[in-house]
Amino acid sequence: MQNTQPLISVIIPIYNVERYLERCLNSVISQDYHNLEIILVDDGATDDSGKIAENYAAKDDRIIVIHQKNGGLSNARNNGLAKAHGEYVTFIDSDDYVTKDYVSYMFGLLANTDFKASMAMCSLMNVFSSTGRKENCGNGEEIVLTGKECIEKMCYHDLVDTCAYAKLVKKEFYDNVKFPEGKLFEDIGTTYKLFLQASQVACGFLPKYFYVIRSGSIVTSGFNTNKLELLDMTDQMANDVKKRYPDLANAVLRRQVYARFSTLNQTLNSNDPSIMAVRKNLIAYIKKNKRAVLSNPKTPKRDRVAYFVLELGFPIYRVAWRQYEKRKGSK
Repeated sequence: MQNTQPLISVIIPIYNVERYLERCLNSVISQDYHNLEIILVDDGATDDSGKIAENYAAKDDRIIVIHQKNGGLSNARNNGLAKAHGEYVTFIDSDDYVTKDYVSYMFGLLANTDFKASMAMCSLMNVFSSTGRKENCGNGEEIVLTGKECIEKMCYHDLVDTCAYAKLVKKEFYDNVKFPEGKLFEDIGTTYKLFLQASQVACGFLPKYFYVIRSGSIVTSGFNTNKLELLDMTDQMANDVKKRYPDLANAVLRRQVYARFSTLNQTLNSNDPSIMAVRKNLIAYIKKNKRAVLSNPKTPKRDRVAYFVLELGFPIYRVAWRQYEKRKGSK
């Protein structure tokens, strides 16, 4: 596409990813949509990530490098937004990478709606770094949804996800939406707010974003109390959504229960008394809402299976989950 197209800002937070950064940046500078502003936010990296970023900036005048003291992912994203001049914004994590048409594909989805849609999204291709296995998270469909429909599908893990990346958004949507600094699971606290502003969302469920799952990441590492922030973020999302759309109460409850199951699964290997107390509360919440969740026809099958196994007792649930994780990791 030519430079007559709108400027699009690509924001990439960077922290100690020297092993992966060149792959990410090569995928961005080779985009077939050329009118890009590429903002690299070096969040106090202690490896050579900052030098790599500067080397790329010296070769491509679309690249802007911001060096800052370590403030965390949300702070880096917010500072990138503050420097962005594009009409649209997309985020990419620096250990991930994208297809050559990542930007043009999502911009094309917007164009197909005559720009009545202010957001576009694509699907992920999960890449398991330990085995190289790839998992397509899309179904190939291209549809236009309302923001409300996106929130509902997000709550059921139905093609629409909470992540900040793999989306192209009108920059003005971020005027009143900032990533919560000092918190984990920041995407849970922001993406639904974008959907609340969107009358139409252009969705293309084709995998254009390669999400690399590494051991030791927030997603795969063990439990610590900071991970309870997932529950706070999810509950805040639920409250905000129910105020606007009371008829989505069942959907957000399902997401709240899912957040408890997800957190529970990270406590399975601990015998620490404080974590065991957390586990007890998680199980109590899950069981309290069993009837409401299982009576909901939209509840995914995996939730029903999880409830069934948990009813057999926690020791059996723990063994079953470990076996599931082992099989998934070996594929």
